[in-house]
Amino acid sequence: MSQTNQWIDTVKRCLKARGFTYKDVATALELSEASIKRLFSERSFSLVRLEQICRLMDMSFSDLARVNDLKYQERQTTLSASQEAALADDVILLSYFYLLLNGWGIERIADRFALAKPRQIRLLVKLDKLGLIELQPENRVRLLTARRIHWRRDGAVRRLYEQEVKQAFLKDEFSEGVARFGFESAELAPESARLILRRLIRLTQEFDELAEMDVNLKPTEKRGYGLMVALRPWAYWNIILSEM
Repeated sequence: MSQTNQWIDTVKRCLKARGFTYKDVATALELSEASIKRLFSERSFSLVRLEQICRLMDMSFSDLARVNDLKYQERQTTLSASQEAALADDVILLSYFYLLLNGWGIERIADRFALAKPRQIRLLVKLDKLGLIELQPENRVRLLTARRIHWRRDGAVRRLYEQEVKQAFLKDEFSEGVARFGFESAELAPESARLILRRLIRLTQEFDELAEMDVNLKPTEKRGYGLMVALRPWAYWNIILSEM
């Protein structure tokens, strides 16, 4: 796929994720809906038009580029085993790194969690020594990883998640408005199971894309969410009957 096609497809995905229609774009650009459809079908956007659409979505060119990279370059980082071990051994450090990955600035972290400046600097120095960030003058931070971390399946952070995070996540009653827990069990053909798996993979990709789109929003415009996705062979009745 050409880069032009990739960018236009990214724009379409972002519009859909934000809930905008061709009619909404036409109104914002002061064009007819037919003209907007023609622009997309012919893929003939000027930079001015693209900037107008980005403004409609409350996104910058750099925001759009990150979402595009996430889809077509699969930007993610796998940390070394020693880096993961260092993070897993210090949950405060791991949490701090997580916030940096999600676009939090050090001032916002300090305000939200009442972290004294000396303690923040110690955390930043540790992350710098681990090669995860570059600590620049005036305590500015540059990430040396992608925002998406591919945690090792047999790594220390995954084990930490298994021991603590997963259990804590599932203890919730999932009664809040934007929360849902469901469990379905059925017998499926292998082809059907693979179809469900592909859809789950697409769902997690969309979750990552939306996170990239929202990374620069004001703190008051977003909040943290967790998405747990799982599929595996399961026959609970076999377990029950085998214990009889």
